[in-house]
Amino acid sequence: MAVILPVKGISPQFGNNCFIAPNATIVGEFICGDDCSFWFNTVVRADVNSITIGNKVNIQDGVCIHCTYQKHPTVIGNEVSIGHNAIVHGCTLHDHVLVGMGAIIMDGAVVESNSIIAAGAVVLEGTRVPAGSIYAGIPAKKVKDIGQEKIAGEIHRIANNYILYASWFADANEAPR
Repeated sequence: MAVILPVKGISPQFGNNCFIAPNATIVGEFICGDDCSFWFNTVVRADVNSITIGNKVNIQDGVCIHCTYQKHPTVIGNEVSIGHNAIVHGCTLHDHVLVGMGAIIMDGAVVESNSIIAAGAVVLEGTRVPAGSIYAGIPAKKVKDIGQEKIAGEIHRIANNYILYASWFADANEAPR
């Protein structure tokens, strides 16, 4: 069963139609929208600051989302996919963002809408990723602009696929309200 715990009297809050894997951990001052999924071995730790997530967000296997005490909350927009084993820490991801597997996004970074952070990229503290960009490397730098085909073919497709995948587990899990 998933670990869902209050911290200092504040419990996580979930929208409608959310899937939470049996071994996910979600604690503290956390709010998410509808149609979100939290996959196996994910950790969402809103113990030292708040974490807010929009609608149609998928947090894939092994992802860690955290924040910085009294400094940086984590804010994630709508239709965001965070790939396996990524770390999202004290930053802001606007709507329609794809974070690749194993990527790291640090404190104070802002990833604007319709952007992709490549697998394994490290977005350093305070970096601003402009809308419609692909960032890759260590440290992450802009490698190109995104065309409409990538937005539809990758960002929207993956977000919608994860709603489908979560539906396969509907009978096994009812998210707390």
